[in-house]
Amino acid sequence: MARLLESGHTMCAGCGVAVAVNMISSVCPKDTIVCCATSCLEVTTSAYPQTAWNSPWIHIAFETVSALASGVEAGVKKLKKGWKVLAIAGDGGTFDIGLQGLSGMLERDHKITQCCVDNECYANTGVQRSSATPFGAWTTFSPNGKQSFGKGEWKKPICEIVAAHRIPYVASATIGYPQDLYAKVRKALDNQPSFLHVLCPCPTGWKFDSSLSVKLSRIAVETGMWMLYEVEDGRLRITKKLEKRKPVEEYMNLQGRFRHLREPEIKRIQKHTDSEYRRLLDIEKAGIML
Repeated sequence: MARLLESGHTMCAGCGVAVAVNMISSVCPKDTIVCCATSCLEVTTSAYPQTAWNSPWIHIAFETVSALASGVEAGVKKLKKGWKVLAIAGDGGTFDIGLQGLSGMLERDHKITQCCVDNECYANTGVQRSSATPFGAWTTFSPNGKQSFGKGEWKKPICEIVAAHRIPYVASATIGYPQDLYAKVRKALDNQPSFLHVLCPCPTGWKFDSSLSVKLSRIAVETGMWMLYEVEDGRLRITKKLEKRKPVEEYMNLQGRFRHLREPEIKRIQKHTDSEYRRLLDIEKAGIML
């Protein structure tokens, strides 16, 4: 194994994407081709004429990384090379404008691992709302004020949408649980096409101290606002179960993007979190195919 991402990038202090990609790349084999959508990751690791990548790396527009990776994978297959193909995009390039390309890539059964490094906003272009942004969160496109309390819609269930394509492997992860993340990256690379959804706290967009990134990642799981699970051949397995979860306020109170919320909205988020946690537990217990 060789680390694909080296030092010298210009990502913000405490950037969850930097930590996540560093961890992911350290598990990938040396012969890995990285396809990267426009994102925080791209602009901070490839400022011409320098690069922080220690591997073949290609940049493509926001919405087309899956199409690019499809072409690369087809070329690798034609040349009969044993290279792995890794596509990386943020939440905007995955949940929103990249969803069509992702769906097509999976439907065609390209042997690719696509990873969404999710900071829950378009952080690269000014912290705008995406369909990955949590309910109630402040962004520049979902501000709080007299006419709005933040984003009014729930986060899109991207892993379940991807799992509906009947691919071999789908998993959620976060930088707060590194061994869980490492294990899932290895499984994803061995069972392509595959998809990884990694929570990546953003100090700038979420408004928290940069020293808290890993702590926030762990509290997200401990409150149930982020669940760690994997879907292998349609069967869901929760990889971190909690006998007792912390209240969602413990996660939200550390972030300025939720600071404006009142008790009714917080109770609504707690109720929704409880419901989603029970729903996934029930799916696992029943052995329902996703």
